[in-house]
Amino acid sequence: MKPTMNFSHQISKYLYFTSIFFLVIGCNGPEDLDLTNIESEVITIYDYVDDEIIFPSMYITTFNNQEIVDDPKIDAELSVVEEQTQLKYNIGIEIRGSSSQMFPKKSYGFETKTDDYSDDLDVSLGGFPEEEDWILYGPYSDKSLIRNKLTFDLSNSIGYKASKVKFYNLFINNDFKGLYLLMEKIKRDENRVDITKIEDDNVEGGYILKIDKPTSEGGDCNTCYENSFSFRSSFDTNGNQSSDSEIYFIYDYPKPKNITNDQKEYIHTIINNFESILSSDNFDDPETGYQSVIDIDSFIDFFIMNEITKNIDGYRLSTYININIDKKIKMGPIWDFNLAFGNADYCDAANTQGWLYNFNSICPGDIWQVPFWWRRLMESNHFKEKLKEKWQLFRSTTLNDIAIESQINSYVEYLNSNKAISQNFYKWPILGQYVWPNYFVGATHDSEIDFLKGWISQRLNWMDGQINNF
Repeated sequence: MKPTMNFSHQISKYLYFTSIFFLVIGCNGPEDLDLTNIESEVITIYDYVDDEIIFPSMYITTFNNQEIVDDPKIDAELSVVEEQTQLKYNIGIEIRGSSSQMFPKKSYGFETKTDDYSDDLDVSLGGFPEEEDWILYGPYSDKSLIRNKLTFDLSNSIGYKASKVKFYNLFINNDFKGLYLLMEKIKRDENRVDITKIEDDNVEGGYILKIDKPTSEGGDCNTCYENSFSFRSSFDTNGNQSSDSEIYFIYDYPKPKNITNDQKEYIHTIINNFESILSSDNFDDPETGYQSVIDIDSFIDFFIMNEITKNIDGYRLSTYININIDKKIKMGPIWDFNLAFGNADYCDAANTQGWLYNFNSICPGDIWQVPFWWRRLMESNHFKEKLKEKWQLFRSTTLNDIAIESQINSYVEYLNSNKAISQNFYKWPILGQYVWPNYFVGATHDSEIDFLKGWISQRLNWMDGQINNF
């Protein structure tokens, strides 16, 4: 038996309430809207209807209104409504995230399923390439609502492939949850992380690793790394060989439950060889140095995206690494930028000056540290020359100030035209309130966007001064 939802009846039932809502808010923008004067019973559903256009929305219905939990996934039905069409899918869904689970607005991971829920099913959502694994990210502490969207779009604009993302309103069991981002989950796939599939127990092929908290892989706590799903670097944060390194790598593909001991040894050898070369006196040798074992363009692009955003989690958390059959280490794809662009009040994250890769010096007592890789690479003239070359190219094209501000404006105009911003903050009235770990607390959404624009402009200007003088 499948969960059911009479969508047509639902829409007609609530259009009346929707029309009342928009009569109440009239022409007010989110910057001057006093939501406290709107009676809560008026808002039951938040689809914005104008000239028969409905803002893209997702409706999730679980069996008997079953609560969605962190683990395991539960069966549900998903209805996707956009461009005057409705498509239905069976899904398995769960809450996702680590520290973000403290927020009342949850994020979710889900898999699309066959009719009988017995197997995964590749489908196209949001116009994206077909796959089965998806993320619904709910921005909460990021009150601009756009930090992840902006970062991923900018990354794709410079040719550094990132997950595709799209705005949706989300409803779960007829309860409006706010504005969300549909995101492609990072996984091995020709349209996502295009690496060679490992056949059976062979060791040669593609691998995905991540530097992250262990809780996402079933660890008992934020620091409880286990050999079953991770391995420790042989080098400390200063590049010295050490058996007590605080840097851990988590297996992502193959999954910990599937990876063999031989495959573990294979990937350990590749990482250890890279770190050994990087720590050696001849690390910058063009033939035998680090250049021979990494995809240098991916390292530079990864560096640029994390430094532009000064993503406080960058390099040390939510950091993906992939290795293809050629054994070269490639950084990315990038992930998780909700605390970027000055949206954190610790470890100098909001300061528009200073290199993020120096995090260990700024916050030496933090549990999660940055590998020595980046400090060492910035000692390489070749790396800095290539970084300068790419930086100047990007700054003259997709990463110039005008292009970025135009990108931000396009998101805000689109969301405002569909009332998505005011609806989100009616559901979650947190404008003007501190939400961990906000550095800036704006009274309006417009002020949050103004802070974001100003911060980016200052950050780019500082980086120009540093990189152009290499």
